[in-house]
Amino acid sequence: MIKAQDSFINELNRRSFLGSAGMGIGSVALNSLLAQDASSKDTGVAGLPDLPVRAKRVIFLCMAGGPSHLETFDYKPKLDELHGKPMPESFTKGQPIAQLQGQQLKVQGHMTKFKEYGKSGQLISDFLPWTAKMADEICILRSMLTEQINHDPAHTFMNTGTAISGRPSMGSWVNYGLGSETDELPGFVVLSSVGGRNPQPIASRQWSSGFLPGRYQGVEFNSIGDPVNYLRNPKHVSRENQRRVVEAVKGLDQIRNESIKIDDINTRISAYEMAFRMQASIPELMDFSNEPKHIIDMYGAQPGDGSYATNCLLARRLAERGSRFIHLYHRGWDHHGGLENYMKICCGLTDKPTWALLTDLKQRGMLKDTLVIWGGEFGRTPMFQGKGGAGRDHHMKGFSMWMAGGGVRGGMSHGATDELGYNSVDNVVHIRDLHATMLHLLGINHNRFTVQYQGLDARLTGVEKAKVVKEIVS
Repeated sequence: MIKAQDSFINELNRRSFLGSAGMGIGSVALNSLLAQDASSKDTGVAGLPDLPVRAKRVIFLCMAGGPSHLETFDYKPKLDELHGKPMPESFTKGQPIAQLQGQQLKVQGHMTKFKEYGKSGQLISDFLPWTAKMADEICILRSMLTEQINHDPAHTFMNTGTAISGRPSMGSWVNYGLGSETDELPGFVVLSSVGGRNPQPIASRQWSSGFLPGRYQGVEFNSIGDPVNYLRNPKHVSRENQRRVVEAVKGLDQIRNESIKIDDINTRISAYEMAFRMQASIPELMDFSNEPKHIIDMYGAQPGDGSYATNCLLARRLAERGSRFIHLYHRGWDHHGGLENYMKICCGLTDKPTWALLTDLKQRGMLKDTLVIWGGEFGRTPMFQGKGGAGRDHHMKGFSMWMAGGGVRGGMSHGATDELGYNSVDNVVHIRDLHATMLHLLGINHNRFTVQYQGLDARLTGVEKAKVVKEIVS
């Protein structure tokens, strides 16, 4: 019998085998996980962390589209002084420009007011009244620099440290290096919401594991409806029957693996196991009945509505249940025109929930070991662009982000752009520096955290120079 079984399995190639297994699992609600290779608990890379640990997890709040640093955190009096005048050529000559290339360039002044907030006196715009309340908790990076000027490659650069597609995302690197704190939920979860102007799509490869094992890639939760497709049991399929099917498929996987030794099969096994456990853990995660009403109201959440507010509350619940990297995208910040109006919309949807997330983490004692990062893939130009009212074009030479918690010094600003907010000129923070600092706070030396790929020691921070921004580390 065993010989016959072995003969049968050995006749199946890898693709047909997995496809057949997928059909069986799909009938009992696990088919979608074949495309996701959901991660399961492991111990990470031996020897990591290799530095003092300040943060155990990361929540990355991506304002997708590129929020204007000149209407959020970077006040430039000279910008208002020169409003409507020709942009000095000394800033723009020979520089990469997106949609304004070849057009007459005029200075666009601020479209809001700035005030000092907190004991630290941080300058924050009127568009962000709730962020202003946490001025003493955040560290504003006013001198960010990226290398890509269009949305998709800029997201790729932010997420992977390179514009080359197919490389592991930062969430995958972190999940791979440190392992998972839970075997009930994925270690790397992606949530998205929409609201504002021109919500650019975000491709799923932005949270790919690249050349790392597939179980370390991000698992995207749906914003509306079932958080993970096909996770519920069909009618008349009991959990015990489900367990038997999973064990049967696992047994076939193991038999096949003994003959061909392919890592993908182990990944599939862990995916089936994770999917089965998630059938119990996901309903509990999504059940807000145990959340006090004042907490739900603080976020402005409406469970199941797919909003950024609800995703922020879910991020906190994922963090306290052991997810290692939680990536929130809010799509709608591409303000080529109508900037004032759309900033009000985007900030109205995201500002208070972001404050609520930090406040909630702090009151639970979690902010001290949770690193929160806020920002987009790039900034916006100091020059006017008029598409449905005054707006700004894509800009990569200088923009703002902030970090909080997880070993970051709050109540400070780091770096600066020039007098018009065009170039980062003081204590410049490249995207690779951001990655190096994030890893450092997680207890990982970015120079030593490498994986052999195509004959090279590949790492998140690449082969180019990258530095930890030690000035912001507490």
